[in-house]
Amino acid sequence: MEPAISFRRVVRSFGDKRVLRGVDLEIGRGETVAILGGSGTGKTVTLKLINGLLHPDSGSITVLSEPVSELDERQLLSIRLKVSYLFQGGALFDSMNVFDNIAFPVLEHGSPSPGELEELVEELLAMVELEGTENLFPSELSGGMRKRAALARALALRPEIILYDEPTTGLDPLTGKTIADLIRSLHERLGVTSVVVTHDIPLVVRVATRIVFLHEGRFIYSGTPDEAAREGPERVRQFFAAGGLHA
Repeated sequence: MEPAISFRRVVRSFGDKRVLRGVDLEIGRGETVAILGGSGTGKTVTLKLINGLLHPDSGSITVLSEPVSELDERQLLSIRLKVSYLFQGGALFDSMNVFDNIAFPVLEHGSPSPGELEELVEELLAMVELEGTENLFPSELSGGMRKRAALARALALRPEIILYDEPTTGLDPLTGKTIADLIRSLHERLGVTSVVVTHDIPLVVRVATRIVFLHEGRFIYSGTPDEAAREGPERVRQFFAAGGLHA
């Protein structure tokens, strides 16, 4: 089966700083892959390349059989309907309540009846365990609730791929565990391909079927979290040990 995401010798620079130095990466359909590495190594850049928010300087990127590195903004629209991006802060609209935030992408790309829209929003809120919050505004939600509302919105168009940028940043450990359990549950129920950028090792252990480690512009390791902690390169093992997972 063709992979959901494929990078071939991808290079990306910002001015004089070369962030990605000819990376290769394949993510299979239905995988949950965590991208690990130090701060500023290009993890979020990798996510933005996947859905075309950034373009590579050279190399090729294929997503769901489409050559995203060669598409213009108009052509990328059909890909972005299948690839949801969960931003680090959630990126909810402050002026909209939870219902309208979740309904927004559905109304932008379809014409459901009021009854169909209400049923869909209720279903999505139940999926992320936020029943009864339809009329609340983002300012009335806790950090964890905002993350879950943003995830419900990301699911509204039934994506095939979900990109998570630091989904547990700023959350206490118990709320972080709730988000991790939710990511795993959605993966099991919906069969989506998930890519998670994070420094949160407990999250990685709970959700990832595989980790890839980005260092000095290249992916230097690929394997399960347990393999990484036991037999990965020294830098990878140190990263896991610092996060509380020892061989």
